[in-house]
Amino acid sequence: MLRPGDKRGPEMPEIAMNKVPAHILVVDDEPQVRRLLRRCFEGEGYKVTEAGSSAEVIEHLKRASFDLVTLDLNLPDIDGLTLAREIRSRSPVPIIMVTGKGDTIDRVVGLELGADDYITKPFHLREVLARVRAVLRRSAAASGAAADAPAPDGDTLTFDGWELSPAKRELKKPCGTPCDLTTSEFDLLVLLANNANRVLSRDQIMDRLKGHDWTPYDRTIDNLIVRLRRKIEPDPERPTLIKTVRGVGYTLTADVTRGRG
Repeated sequence: MLRPGDKRGPEMPEIAMNKVPAHILVVDDEPQVRRLLRRCFEGEGYKVTEAGSSAEVIEHLKRASFDLVTLDLNLPDIDGLTLAREIRSRSPVPIIMVTGKGDTIDRVVGLELGADDYITKPFHLREVLARVRAVLRRSAAASGAAADAPAPDGDTLTFDGWELSPAKRELKKPCGTPCDLTTSEFDLLVLLANNANRVLSRDQIMDRLKGHDWTPYDRTIDNLIVRLRRKIEPDPERPTLIKTVRGVGYTLTADVTRGRG
């Protein structure tokens, strides 16, 4: 199933340079898979906790904080999609779904629930490490930007009644209440707002949203657009803010004004 023969390269994760190593929660109902991932991650300097059921996951989340969760969809007591929704309701911790299911519906639903990445078994350990590093880098960069931002000052981007604060990592609805976005959704919206009324191709978006190992047939950007539309469009089926330019890419059509928050 897995390919344990993959050798670890000489590159060490950036996070290992910190005093406190990233803490990863490995969720899988197969002990051998958990052992394999534990050895892989610990060999890279990460701290690892294992869970074989949703009940164990909830207990771990109550007792400790994590920097990333690898989540298998096939669990004995509850399906992984339901568990992902529960995790997301409790914490913004990045989630990488790892599953033997190749069904596109599961992948799309998983991303819509807030997963930051998705890997299908069988996989190469090298690929898993690359994606883990990428998600941790994105998460650390987002946290660092929020921590370094002066408060309450900072530029805000306003469009169609929405107020976007990249420094504070906040989005407010026209009514003034917060709108929760995943890290990837937020970064995409900032990119579109900074390039309002300019069409960005999928390749341009992929290049600017750092952290993924993109492939020519990667549909993650399209899934992100769908998720973002569901959160900010009055009618996601007939989008008026984020428009698709057929054969080219996407654009935010609203007029964006900058101000001080």
